[in-house]
Amino acid sequence: MTKEPPQRHRRYSIGASGFESDSLEPGLYIVATPIGNLGDMTLRGLATLAAADTVLCEDTRITARLLERYAIRVPLSPYHEHNAAKVRPGILARLKDGACIALVSDAGMPLVSDPGYRLVHEAIAEGIPVTACPGPSAVLTGLALSGLPSDRFAFFGFMPQKSGERKRLLGEVEAMRATLVFFDSPHRICDTLADVAAALPGRQVAVARELTKLHEEVLRGSAQEVAAQLAQRAAVKGEITLLLGPPEAEAQAPREEDLAAAIAEALKTHSASRAAAEIARRHGLSKKEIYDRILALKPDA
Repeated sequence: MTKEPPQRHRRYSIGASGFESDSLEPGLYIVATPIGNLGDMTLRGLATLAAADTVLCEDTRITARLLERYAIRVPLSPYHEHNAAKVRPGILARLKDGACIALVSDAGMPLVSDPGYRLVHEAIAEGIPVTACPGPSAVLTGLALSGLPSDRFAFFGFMPQKSGERKRLLGEVEAMRATLVFFDSPHRICDTLADVAAALPGRQVAVARELTKLHEEVLRGSAQEVAAQLAQRAAVKGEITLLLGPPEAEAQAPREEDLAAAIAEALKTHSASRAAAEIARRHGLSKKEIYDRILALKPDA
């Protein structure tokens, strides 16, 4: 006989009003949590957390503050990059035994630059139901406030810590006609903007800081302009979402003969790499594309 999961009805509060959550079907629940303002927690997310058998979280202290705000009393269990491999088999065993387990991150949607992918992947492979309770996201909030095109965008996680790696990444994505979204540290955002200015000159950017919090701020302009504003401060603090606008579309793509002539002229005074960079910037093309054309014409370049 199949063991019936226990029926749970747990309470939570919003302000002075109390509510009772419905019982959950067994499975793993991915629950988004506020990125700053605790009032952004969704009703469905609250009911799910209140009804869960356990809440997996990166830092129990941070999640405990959220649960305390809404008078939710559920056991918390650490699940982060340092212990995930060790505790994941036990979590999967509980899920297969009929448990209702919620997964949260410190802020925003789990799995977006946070641990959790492997757990979700293995739960799906085991046939365990997985449900998402969507909500706040620094990526989408930053995109909405940036003033940059939002019809097409790409998220790349955290910017590399080293300048050379940042420049290499920026070179790989320079031709993408989409708004590019990154997370970055407040301690190196000025260095990052300097690399953006060098690699993608003229590109419009937005630096979104402390989203949904008391000191929320969005700085917009060229990378040089925003860096100059931040350089005037004694320190830059808070969570940073960096957005880079797409390259400006050219009115008309260059003709093949004009492009060939431009390459030949540039190679008279520049190295192959410099010539490719200049022509790509002038015509809104990929530097790699131009460089490959140069190599095809002049293999010893």
